Amino acid sequence: MSQDQESTENEPMEMNQDLALLPLRNTVLFPQVVVPLAVGRPKSVRLIEEAVKNEKPIAVLTQRNADTDEPVVGDLYEIGTIARILKVVKIANDNYSVIIQGQKRVRLNELQQEDPYFVGNFDVLDAGAELTPEQQVEIEALFLNLKSTAKQVVKFIPEMPKEASQMVDGVNDPGQLCDFVAANMDIATEEKQAILETVDLKERLTMVVTLLARQLEVLRVSDKIQSQIKEEIDKNQREYYLRQQLKAIKEQLGELDGEGGDLEDIAQAIEEADLPKEVEDVCRKQMNRLRMMQPASSEYGVTRTYLETLLDVPWGKSTQDKLDIKEARAILDEDHYDLDKVKKRIIEYLAVRKLKNDMKGPILCLVGPPGVGKTSLGRSVARALGRKFVRISLGGVHDESEIRGHRRTYVGALPGRIVQALRKAGTNNPVFMLDEVDKIGRDFRGDPSAALLEVLDPAQNHNFSDHYMEVPVDLSNVLFVATANQLDTISAPLRDRMDVIEIPGYTAQDKHHISRQYLIPKALESHGISDENLKIDDEALDIIIRNYTREAGVRSLERRVSDIARGVAVKVAENLDKGGESDEVSVLIEAGDVADYLGPERYQYEVAQRTSTPGVATGLAWTAAGGDILFIESTRMPGKGELVLTGQLGDVMKESVRAALSYIRSRAEDYGLAPNFMRENDIHIHVPAGAIPKDGPSAGITMYISLLSLLTGVKVRSDVAMSGEITLRGNVLPVGGIKEKVLAAHRSGIKRIVLPARNKKDLMDVSEDIQKELDFHFVEHVSALPELVFEEGAWTFGSPEQSGKASAE
Repeated sequence: MSQDQESTENEPMEMNQDLALLPLRNTVLFPQVVVPLAVGRPKSVRLIEEAVKNEKPIAVLTQRNADTDEPVVGDLYEIGTIARILKVVKIANDNYSVIIQGQKRVRLNELQQEDPYFVGNFDVLDAGAELTPEQQVEIEALFLNLKSTAKQVVKFIPEMPKEASQMVDGVNDPGQLCDFVAANMDIATEEKQAILETVDLKERLTMVVTLLARQLEVLRVSDKIQSQIKEEIDKNQREYYLRQQLKAIKEQLGELDGEGGDLEDIAQAIEEADLPKEVEDVCRKQMNRLRMMQPASSEYGVTRTYLETLLDVPWGKSTQDKLDIKEARAILDEDHYDLDKVKKRIIEYLAVRKLKNDMKGPILCLVGPPGVGKTSLGRSVARALGRKFVRISLGGVHDESEIRGHRRTYVGALPGRIVQALRKAGTNNPVFMLDEVDKIGRDFRGDPSAALLEVLDPAQNHNFSDHYMEVPVDLSNVLFVATANQLDTISAPLRDRMDVIEIPGYTAQDKHHISRQYLIPKALESHGISDENLKIDDEALDIIIRNYTREAGVRSLERRVSDIARGVAVKVAENLDKGGESDEVSVLIEAGDVADYLGPERYQYEVAQRTSTPGVATGLAWTAAGGDILFIESTRMPGKGELVLTGQLGDVMKESVRAALSYIRSRAEDYGLAPNFMRENDIHIHVPAGAIPKDGPSAGITMYISLLSLLTGVKVRSDVAMSGEITLRGNVLPVGGIKEKVLAAHRSGIKRIVLPARNKKDLMDVSEDIQKELDFHFVEHVSALPELVFEEGAWTFGSPEQSGKASAE
């Protein structure tokens, strides 16, 4: 530094002067504070070069926004600092490293020049008037407070040099110390600028002391947290060291855990798992016992397995339900055709869950014939809810321990299927599919259906007791969906706990839609062919449905479609062997082509043929596989008045025959029969499909018509079927399974159906399309039957009962 420059620095500064202006980013320069700067903007580089050349001080102002590359006067704060340049180091052609020192606060009056760099007119800000003795005392107190607080802050910052406290003690000017502390505080640029703009010394000291006290409090809390963390780390390290020593001792004694000494992994899992208080206590107790056991002990493996099982159960893990009603309805419609009752119930559950989040999971039971989509519907429910899906097959289960688990005293003990499924799902709110709940067995080992009473009761299953677990398991968030083919074999208490939804069989029209939407695309994909290779027209599809399958579900239909797909796959493969392309084969299956792939027709409409002679009537029956038609055949022969019944009829069905015959004998004269017509004749009633057991009262009126047709010689219409129970007085009582029976009649080509009058309300479950195709008649008394079921104009006998007239629908 030259002699002339030193003399210039000590001269008093003018109150108003023109100075070159250097804008700064994120930096506030305080008087008497030295700051290093990196200068790279073209204007700033030109300014530094001129200032060094002319040995003149410069003015420094801070930018309001540091992201502004080319600031204008409005982008700068008005108050800044006069600075002198102490040192300049050229790093590159257009880049300098500059060290400057602040001197006085200045205020920008106006900008006088913008190029090649900023030049402005500045006023030097005076500290103010002389202080009163009282003000001097206040400033002295603030000064001492600032010194004390600053030295405490230095102690809490390890990277601060030891000389920092001495520097604070060495400053005797309150304003200079205030600016020095403000420059080194970890505060925002806006707060530093506010301190710079505060000219009044008392106000400035107060502001800095306040900010410094805040920083000191933050440092104290941070130091306390750091101490706690270090103490915890030291504790963990000490425990780890001791356990490593224990592990080494056990290794020397040959007592090291057989699986590599990973008991600590189990202990850590207990700490990290979100376990209920009761379960956590049990885990800790078992863990302490395990530490004290010899690994060779038989109890060691049992206890370890028990602990791992407890930790595998998802006590606090759950999936977030998707409560979008529209999306759920779309998913259910995408996966299944029809089944409106089930879809409606699931949507209702979602809607309530959306309004009331603590709703317990419902217990649904889907009852219907095989192949209608009960099991696959459970997967769709899980997908619609966004939950995990687990299927539990209960068919053939006859041991209560399968549900509740075995006690740990038994060798090879395991938790029950419910807990195992919960572990497999990994969440505490999955969808459980209890498949074939009607096929649960029972023997000397207990009744599994009785164990399910607690599982399927929303009022109890939050505290389900598994013999193996010995701690309550919460199943209240699980959505249980049970499936069954029939309700009769399910115990009454278990049936009472479930919301039963009956799923009837499909009509031919339903099967047509299902084939188009699901079965044919699935068969094409599973057999490696495309819809360009195979097309089935509507007439051919209807023939497959009508003449090659006869079922309530669609499993046989799916197999028949797969048969055709395999036949086409052979043609595609043969074409590939010849060097062709797969898309060159295109097969259209028409009505005449079906037999080439599926062989001769398996089912034919035989109703007209079977009822072409007197004594044959068509009834409607309900089975676990859905509805079906039933032929009742009667014949008479010389004899001694005996009644012969064949076809594996149950006791109730035999009683229906006797009731029908007794009623006819009591009205023999009205039907033109001899009063003693049974004396010299035997009557034989047979129900075909004799290998299949049959029972129930619903064939009562069919028995009556079969006998009446035989005895009077009047043939029954070939397109009529009936169902209803008969009493000795001729009353027709209601029966069950109306929808399934109507669907079976529709599949078999029946046009007229006669039902009990009290079953009229059950038709609301039958689709309107089917009702339009069928002619329904409802009767209260058998006297109205002959005119409805016998061939038109053939019935000429009167009847004394005029009260039981038929009502057409």
